[in-house]
Amino acid sequence: MTTLTVLFQMLSLLLMIGAGAAAARYQLLDEHTNRQISGMIVNIFNPLLVVSCTADMIGTVSLKTFGEISLLALAMFLVYILAGSLTAHLYEKDLMQQKIYKLMFTFSNLGFIGVPVVRMVLGSGYTGYVAVFMLVYTVVFYTYGFFVMEGKFSKDLLKSMINPGNICWLISMLIVIFQIRIPDFLKTTLSYLGDATTPLALMSVGYILTTMNKEEWREMVCSRWIYIYTTVKMVVLPLLMYAGLKLLSVDPVILPVCLIMFGMPNGNMPLMLGTKKGTDCRKCTAGIVMTTVLSVVTIPLILIFVR
Repeated sequence: MTTLTVLFQMLSLLLMIGAGAAAARYQLLDEHTNRQISGMIVNIFNPLLVVSCTADMIGTVSLKTFGEISLLALAMFLVYILAGSLTAHLYEKDLMQQKIYKLMFTFSNLGFIGVPVVRMVLGSGYTGYVAVFMLVYTVVFYTYGFFVMEGKFSKDLLKSMINPGNICWLISMLIVIFQIRIPDFLKTTLSYLGDATTPLALMSVGYILTTMNKEEWREMVCSRWIYIYTTVKMVVLPLLMYAGLKLLSVDPVILPVCLIMFGMPNGNMPLMLGTKKGTDCRKCTAGIVMTTVLSVVTIPLILIFVR
């Protein structure tokens, strides 16, 4: 059942990527439009998605559990930040591509694949824990992610960190701390706007695929690097971190959720940020596509360790 869950989610992702490719083929999506869409995802849809998920979490996750999972999520990101920084030079000599690689390694697709897998394997009562991971994801992405792309601390960097993502993170924290229940009509609005993140981001992936030549397609599928990268990011590191948490006697109720979050494929937000900045993101696109396809094998593999 777990394998089928991952397979169907993967097929959904690929179909949305295909929709973007079709839109590009019929000239409904071009470079300018794609960059505009990426800007809306980074500044509007994704921040509101986090607020929406946080609002749904109220009443299902206690403040104590919220704190514990937040620390574990932060530790996960620190491990991936360190691993990405240490291996970026092995991936690419170009400094801008190294920045994209660091973001690829750090930011995974926690929500779109993570939520259904957690629901199927552990039950719907655990999906609130995924929202905590997404909340930590947001603050790390809109701080560390922006810092990586800028390359240094500056006044402009500090100004860029006052952005919709971090503002929505602060709003989400207030919702959690004070257990604020948002009116249903507002939750519906946030949910609809936030839900636009996934299809639009994946259509952007589809557009970039149409800009790749035959050599780039061959490299994406046949490159030894992508398989080594996937194995390290989605199997080796998740299992090492999972073993470490068990040694630290982390709450066994939380552990399976952590393992699933550790093992997710590449997310779309690094691509959106890179596209917004005008960076060549074809290798990032290849990473998204290939890790998503390979997740149908890697996720069931690591879930063998869930008890």
